[in-house]
Order: sequence, then structure tokens, then C-alpha cells
Amino acid sequence: MTIARRDLVGMTGAALAVLGTAERAGAQAVGGAGVKVEKNVTTGKGGDTELHVDIYRPPSGTETRMALVHFHGGGFVGGNKESLAQRVMPITTRGYVSVTAQYRLGKGVTWLDQVADAATQFQWAKAHMSELGVDRVGVVGYSAGGYLALYTASRKELGAAACVAFYAAPEVARAVMPPGSDDAALHATNVRDRIQAGYPPTVMHHGLADVTVAPENSLKTLEVLRAAKVASELHTYANVPHVFDDHVEMAEMAGQLTDFFLERVVLHPKTYPPFGAR
Repeated sequence: MTIARRDLVGMTGAALAVLGTAERAGAQAVGGAGVKVEKNVTTGKGGDTELHVDIYRPPSGTETRMALVHFHGGGFVGGNKESLAQRVMPITTRGYVSVTAQYRLGKGVTWLDQVADAATQFQWAKAHMSELGVDRVGVVGYSAGGYLALYTASRKELGAAACVAFYAAPEVARAVMPPGSDDAALHATNVRDRIQAGYPPTVMHHGLADVTVAPENSLKTLEVLRAAKVASELHTYANVPHVFDDHVEMAEMAGQLTDFFLERVVLHPKTYPPFGAR
């Protein structure tokens, strides 16, 4: 009997969401779902800071030949790539190489440094597609990292294949604005103003009980994407707050919906089901 990649992954279920991690930098280990992880790979520098990523490779036989660079959240002032270890499992077990990326945080760091670091990490993945076993690279972000993903996707010269944004912040935090910035400068960071025709296909996820980044922000972003004729979707979830994908069942559902979007819009574009002339 022939089993499709998506069916095979579905059989594994959410029970496979626990990830084994390597014990030392640069080591490889095999996670409980057949995911291999390589920790703290050096990718370049952001200013004087050495940048690293963790690479999560999908189980053998599931590969889609697409990598996703993930940016963690933390209000632009905190967080780390390690916080994404379990959250990337559902999409990784569906065949995507997940690259969780570090970016600069702390005193003196501005949002301009952070979007520069995001570009550096993305460019590293693009330059190493052969080693990663992929032929295209997209971006994923969570909260503040969602902003970085949306911003990175807006840079046409980088050539992101797709964008996935979880409860994304539409603007940066005042804490990472350059000294002397006024309200107008802050509002000018709104990433929706960067969306135009040619923006990569985008899927968003947002909890309707989110009081950290209101779900209306993603609704407005969807309106802008649709006006620019960008292939886009927004999935909202009743009664769930910010960072809802910390829960295994929610992360699994978001991973399934993300995979479904990327499969039919990016990897193997088609109209599904065939709606005909209507």
C-alpha cells in the first residue's frame, strides 16, 4: 500500500512532539520523532556578536525540500532560539528543515540591528540550501519574531519563498527604537506598509483571546495582503491567548494548517478543490 507523506506524518500524531537535543554545540542527535538536530551552528556576525542557528532536520522519507527560518519572540528585548525547540516539531516532522535563529538583544540594540540579523540568518540558509537538502527557503516568526519574519519577507532581494507569522507584532517595541525617535518614527516601522505586489505567500495564526498582540492586527495585515493580491490565509483560534502553540495540540494543528497552505500554494501550486470557472 502506498502511503502519502502527509498521511504518514498524520499517523505519528502529537505524541511525537518531544524533541531530543544535542548535548554539545555542533553535535547531532536524533529526536523522538526521527528529527535530527544540530545545535549552535555559526552563521555570521551581527556587529560584534557571533550569530548561531539550530538546525532541525525532518525524518527520512518526509522531506519537502523546503527550509523555514524561525525567529523567536520576546518583545524585541528577550527570548531565545531554544524556546522554539518543541514548537517547530510539528512542521519539521512534516518534512520541512527548521532553522531556529538567534538575533541580537540587549542594551544598545535597535530594531535596525535585529532586521539586519534576520536577513543575515536568512541569507545563510539560502547560501547553504544544498547542505540543508532544500531548494527554497521561507521565514516563520512568533510575536516579535513574527515582525522580523514579515519584514524579511518584504525584502524582495532576499527572495523568501513564503512567510508564516504567529501572533505577529505589527510594529517594533519602543525599547528598540534609536534614541530620540518620536511616535511618528515608531509608527513608521509598521510592517504592513512594506507589503506590496510580489510579496511571498503568507499564512498567519492568531488566538482570539490574545491580549498581548490583539488579533485585529493580523486581520488588518490580511486585508493589506489581499489588497496586494498576495496568496494569504489567517487562521484564528477561539479562547486561546498569546503563544498558544506552547500547547502540543495547538502546535500540531497550526503545523498541519501551515503544511497544507505551503503544500498547495508554494510547493505544488494548485486550486484545491477545483472550483471551476466560479
